[in-house]
Amino acid sequence: MKDFSAPLLMPDLLDSGQLMGLMNMFRSAHSVVVTAHHGPDGDALGSTLALATYLRSLGKRVSVCLPSMFPDFLRWMPGCRDVLIYRDSPSKVRSLLAQADLVCCLDFCELSRLNAMQEAVERCRAPRLMIDHHEGPDEGAFAFQISRPSMSSTCELVFRLLYQLGAYEGMSRSTAALLMTGIMTDTGNFAYSCDDPVLYLCASLLMRKGVDKESIYKKVYRSWSQGKFTLWADVLSQSLTFHAGGHASVFTLTREMMKSHKFVRGDAEGLVSEPLKIRGMRLCVSLREDTEEDVVRVSLRSTDGFHCREMAERFFDGGGHDDAAGGQLPFPIESAREVVLRAIEAYALELGGE
Repeated sequence: MKDFSAPLLMPDLLDSGQLMGLMNMFRSAHSVVVTAHHGPDGDALGSTLALATYLRSLGKRVSVCLPSMFPDFLRWMPGCRDVLIYRDSPSKVRSLLAQADLVCCLDFCELSRLNAMQEAVERCRAPRLMIDHHEGPDEGAFAFQISRPSMSSTCELVFRLLYQLGAYEGMSRSTAALLMTGIMTDTGNFAYSCDDPVLYLCASLLMRKGVDKESIYKKVYRSWSQGKFTLWADVLSQSLTFHAGGHASVFTLTREMMKSHKFVRGDAEGLVSEPLKIRGMRLCVSLREDTEEDVVRVSLRSTDGFHCREMAERFFDGGGHDDAAGGQLPFPIESAREVVLRAIEAYALELGGE
């Protein structure tokens, strides 16, 4: 039971020894690469851009390099035009990594989440700093770890870190907007992973910097194209199937469907959570054909006491959070669907099915 009688203050993220170690790491670095996982979302993009801004304020030369492109609906975020995408410019990113004396890894804790960029980061001789809120960090992969799986988002982590470093007073409205975006997207606009009162203290402090939360909400959640709207309608009406006595659901999203609805990057964001609105639903699984690689992307969302991360690890070579996980399967999508159905059958009792 949390004690709400005392005034709510911002708790330190790191102890004094850890803080000194991090400050020494920053102090000794001159050229820094900041990166996040493949398929970056609002939390990955917001946290990398915010940390990069802080490091530049210390006089560092900083490059934000991501394995793949972020969703189109995040193109408004301050600083995103300067992001380098490994898939588009592998030689340039490898050159920056070769020159770096610090690599900051945000919103992932396993180097495999870098996909094609993994080898380039592993070859880099610079120490790696990890700031993340996922379970199960790679043992020995990072020189310094800030791992807080209980926190809502990596953007919350970065904000609390910057606050402890004394950077809040000079924080710009643009940086605050980056961090607010990541918090909002990773909590579904404060719908889940948000039961810690400190999170709302972070949000209120960001709003004091002039962040327009309503404006961010409109840019992220109310900027749909007609194609995205009809795509969601098509998937939910034509592709969605129910299993485990109505406690699990599966849908597929093929390249043909995406093409017919003029799909752009990010149009499927959030779709996997929609069936959770159905009474009694505890697990939703989405299968999407990747548009650039011959793999099927698997996304899982769960609720009401059933946790999907173990299923993602066991059946889909993936991982993530207890109630938001992912992985991938090889083509074709029909075979991938059979694997998903076997996974649901294996967890039928836990899901409450017959």
